[in-house]
Amino acid sequence: MENISNVWMFIIFIICLIFPVYHMIHALLIIIKKPYYQKAKRVLSEKPISILVPCYNEESIIKTTILGIDRLNYKNYEYILINDGSNDHTFEIMEQLLDLEIQKRGANCNLEFSAVKGVYRSKRNPNVIVIDKFNGGKADALNAGISYSSNELIITLDADSILDEKALSIINCAFVDPNLIAAGGTVHVLQGRRFKHGSLIPTLNVKSIVKFQIAEYLRGFYIYKASLAKANALSIISGAFGVFKKDVLIKVGGYRKTIGEDIDITLKVQHYKNQRVGLKVAYIPEAICYTEVPETWKGLYNQRVRWQKAFIDCTVLYLKDFMSTLLKSPLSFFFMIDALFVGVICSFITVISFILLIFFSENAHYLFFFLTLYVVTNFLYNLVGVIISYYYRNSFGKRDFLNILMVNLFDLIAFRLFTLFCTLSGTIQYFVNKEGWNKVARTGRKYHIEQEGEFM
Repeated sequence: MENISNVWMFIIFIICLIFPVYHMIHALLIIIKKPYYQKAKRVLSEKPISILVPCYNEESIIKTTILGIDRLNYKNYEYILINDGSNDHTFEIMEQLLDLEIQKRGANCNLEFSAVKGVYRSKRNPNVIVIDKFNGGKADALNAGISYSSNELIITLDADSILDEKALSIINCAFVDPNLIAAGGTVHVLQGRRFKHGSLIPTLNVKSIVKFQIAEYLRGFYIYKASLAKANALSIISGAFGVFKKDVLIKVGGYRKTIGEDIDITLKVQHYKNQRVGLKVAYIPEAICYTEVPETWKGLYNQRVRWQKAFIDCTVLYLKDFMSTLLKSPLSFFFMIDALFVGVICSFITVISFILLIFFSENAHYLFFFLTLYVVTNFLYNLVGVIISYYYRNSFGKRDFLNILMVNLFDLIAFRLFTLFCTLSGTIQYFVNKEGWNKVARTGRKYHIEQEGEFM
């Protein structure tokens, strides 16, 4: 009986390693193509773009957000800040920094959202619009932004996200393709950036908890999202940075009020794409934004539990569709087998199996073998993420390169155990209290001051 259990554990363990190896190889094949930032110089006309930023109680970060607008190297855009019924000083700070004046502007589509109190334009930057509305949640605020936007290409950002100055030009280049209806960009950690000679460069002069997230974001975007997009299976366009055709968002009914609105809207758009011939959903690694990440373990735990609840919520909602197309659709296959089975179900199985091996098995060499294979494969996975990031001009200094290697090693020893706990906890909590939002508190840091005025 023990031998049978060991064999089953070995099979499950190998399945869990197959997908990381696949994603590594897939991601390395992608960098063969010419980057968008090299093509962007040849695209002369700027597509009109609407940038939507939902804001709820963002007084600690909103100044950094607004100052980041001035760094955009693009002219044909409107930047729409949606104040979703904040009960702090978010709107007052917007008024002070932007010098707002009332505008006569109405909704141009029939998406549902809470009542709007007023629409304003900045006197200091006419490209900036502020929508002041009653609270309805993030999805509700995004629906309002879509309805009041003027342009056919929409970017969605979090309030703590700042676009790289070249991001809009790269997106403009990518959407020359008329069949591209949605795309995700790369999200880097804002705390892991410093200004030097007018540019944001990576740094590891941050807290350990932030270092772990810097490494995690590198492999999460440059390997995992890149590979899924290449396989036509991208299931999450990050809420921190996504690009959509406005008419598609309207046709799919806009955002649904849920704890995982970014997963939900991606799946709705993918379903829309799959019903038509030739349409595309992509990942654009060269288009970058910077987002603030939690700096406390409690804040990070709350964020990851919310992410896990969102994933399970969409799994339950779309389960019937996924099962009916499991062997026909790459999206369904990778969502159910890679994300759900390997990412969630096998997490429970792994914990139980290791407990059994430690306390009830006399074959300790199995445990050593599994751990060794796990460490080697996942360290290589982490390393490939760092290497690919260099290709996309995310170049660490020599000292920081050695530092990121050490971070990736300790990631396997400690941080992965933490994220495993969050996965287990979030899954269980969903079935106990799936409505819990666990909004992560902002750090309150003044990035525009920390960058010694260069941000301005």
